[in-house]
Amino acid sequence: MKLIEEFKKFAIKGNVIDLATAVIIGGAFGKIVSSLVADIVMPLVGLFSGGSNFSAWKIILKPAVLAADGSITKAALSLNAGIFIQNILDFFIISISVFLMIKILLQIKNKLKKEEENVKVEEIKPAVSEEVKLLQEIRDIMLKNKQD
Repeated sequence: MKLIEEFKKFAIKGNVIDLATAVIIGGAFGKIVSSLVADIVMPLVGLFSGGSNFSAWKIILKPAVLAADGSITKAALSLNAGIFIQNILDFFIISISVFLMIKILLQIKNKLKKEEENVKVEEIKPAVSEEVKLLQEIRDIMLKNKQD
C-alpha cells in the first residue's frame, strides 16, 4: 500500500507527465536526426569520398548460397559497417544537440535568476505593537537617566 501511495504522490506532482513528454519529444528528435544523417549527411560524405554509399559498406563473413537458377537459398552473413558508422554519427549529432540545448537553457535560467536578484524589493517593516513602543520609550528614558 505504501508503494502505491508514493506512486500517487509522484504522479500527482507531474513528474510522470514531464517524463512522458520528454520521451515522446526525444523519440521524435531521434527520428529527425536519423533522417538528417541518413538522407543528407551520409550522401554528402559519400559524394566527397568518391560516390560510395556508406550504408552498403559490408564485411562479408560468409557468402550467400545460390541455387542452380541463381536465386538465393541462404542469405550472406555480414557485418554492416556502413550502418554502424551512420548510427555513430546519429549518436554524435544527438549528443551535441542535447548538450547545446542544455547549455542554452542553463544560460537563460542563470540570466533570469540574475535579473530576479537585481530587482530590489523594499523591505516591509513589521508593525510595532503599542507594548513594544512603550518598552522602547522606557528603555530610552532609563538610558538617558544613566547618562545624567
